[in-house]
Amino acid sequence: MAYVLVTGGTGFIGSHTAVALAEAGFKPVLLDNLSNSEKSVVESIEKVAGIQVPFFEGDCRDGVIYEKIYAEYPFDAVIHFAAYKAVGESVQLPFKYYDNNINSTVILLDAMMKLGIDKLVFSSSCTVYGKPEKPFVTEQSPLNKPESPYGYTKLVCEQMIEQVIDLKQNMRAVLLRYFNPIGAHESLLLGENPIGVPNNLVPFITQTAIGKRDKLSVFGNDYNTPDGTCVRDYIHVCDVAEAHVSALAYLNQKNDSGVHKFNIGTGRGYSVLEIVKTFEEISGDALNWEFAPRRFGDIDAIYASTELANTELNWQSKRTMKDAIEHAWNWELKHKS
Repeated sequence: MAYVLVTGGTGFIGSHTAVALAEAGFKPVLLDNLSNSEKSVVESIEKVAGIQVPFFEGDCRDGVIYEKIYAEYPFDAVIHFAAYKAVGESVQLPFKYYDNNINSTVILLDAMMKLGIDKLVFSSSCTVYGKPEKPFVTEQSPLNKPESPYGYTKLVCEQMIEQVIDLKQNMRAVLLRYFNPIGAHESLLLGENPIGVPNNLVPFITQTAIGKRDKLSVFGNDYNTPDGTCVRDYIHVCDVAEAHVSALAYLNQKNDSGVHKFNIGTGRGYSVLEIVKTFEEISGDALNWEFAPRRFGDIDAIYASTELANTELNWQSKRTMKDAIEHAWNWELKHKS
């Protein structure tokens, strides 16, 4: 099997995908600037995968690094995760997101063209749908105006990839629009461990329960949902990782250039309060939480139609939301020191 470059490879989804790639017989090569992860993750990946995994510390906006990696490990495909991904933070720091998320993709695409790499799996997001007319979205749902700079960067990158492939016609790409990855690897060697204050719900819940955070803030209780809190499609990170392996296999079978888009979710939405209550049931403890004002950029509800991914990629989510929360909590307990 060929080498696959994984940008953002020591991040939450990148690290789990590296393991899934290795288990499927691919040879992952990791690139990360460690802005939101630690180098020790490489060792954890190797323990789970049972192989040595090459790692390069560097920034995706440095075009030279791709040539350096290719000289040692001639990869024939790229899975591009490297991006800042917090909706709330992007509202406060939009230029940080424009610079990192968009520029890194520009430079990556340029490097791929120069090196003759013709397969790309792009880490996109359901935020490209903006505020949907209906919460249940398919790949044909309108791409409305993004509600946050983060969503805007993902939409721009999708459009840029499409245009480059239309013009050059010697590349093929899969855009995976995933929803809300949560959980941890069943081995408990890999999990979500953001540097600083978490921007995602589940790690904030587990860190609050373990005592790292004083209190969980639930942003908004007046959304147009059954209990007033936001509804999202929460999917186990290992299911998301396996979707990338399926996407790569799909590209390997394609002889034509083009862009293919797939939703990666479970097809069901859960409210923030449902997630909190499920965690309390699993942990057996009451969580210290309170309502807080809405965050700009959040929408009422969104969850995925996954029929296209089920049929075209031969992929479907296997694990439940409860599985994901239990794995995330057990991972937090194991690493509480």
